Amino acid sequence: MRVRGTDPNRFARALFDGLPARYDLLAEVLSLGQNGRWRREAVEHVAPTAPTRVLDVATGTAGVALRLVERTGANVTGVDLTEEMLRRGAANVARAGVDGRVCLLAGRAEQLPFPDASFDGLTFTYLLRYVDDPAATLAELARVVKAGGPVASLEFAVPPNPFWRFWWWLYTRLVLPLAGFLTGGREWFAVGRFLGPNISRHYRRYPVDWTVEAWEEAGIGDVGVRTMSLGGGLVMWGRRDGG
Repeated sequence: MRVRGTDPNRFARALFDGLPARYDLLAEVLSLGQNGRWRREAVEHVAPTAPTRVLDVATGTAGVALRLVERTGANVTGVDLTEEMLRRGAANVARAGVDGRVCLLAGRAEQLPFPDASFDGLTFTYLLRYVDDPAATLAELARVVKAGGPVASLEFAVPPNPFWRFWWWLYTRLVLPLAGFLTGGREWFAVGRFLGPNISRHYRRYPVDWTVEAWEEAGIGDVGVRTMSLGGGLVMWGRRDGG
């Protein structure tokens, strides 16, 4: 649990620093195998526009970046706070043989080191729960996208149906921490224990309707929303205004 008043960037680094070596496997295990499917859905809202340059924010170990390379002819720039994650991502990129098409950089979503309208498209993953001001962060993300460029995101969600929400609550509060410990040790136990309450708090403060409005106010129109896996995943997409 993040302590009130702490720097969310520093908190995110501390949370994820010890995880990269097994992140990809454990992300699949702890999402019940849905993480890859959610990534594919997000990328499918960018790929049809045939972008040549895409920014992937909160790239982690480059999972979405690699999917973008598979589905498009784009060069992809991945940005993440955690250097250990980026090192693991660089290894994944090298293993895939696409070093020349993926560039990974350390940086903050709240202050991107790129000029306005630098990219044809943008993706971001599991990001807004780790920033102090989601609306301002969305405006900064939109700033670097060309007019008409696609934007897509992936996030965990809280199932809207009360029946599935009950089972989601049990899974995230009981099963997830235990599964994390058994498969990844103390670091993943901490992440498992953190995720459920963090997701619930985020949506109490920033419901999906609020997030759609924040996208629109940031300059991203035609916003679409798809809940996935009985409501456990949320993919959003839209286009930068002006195209």
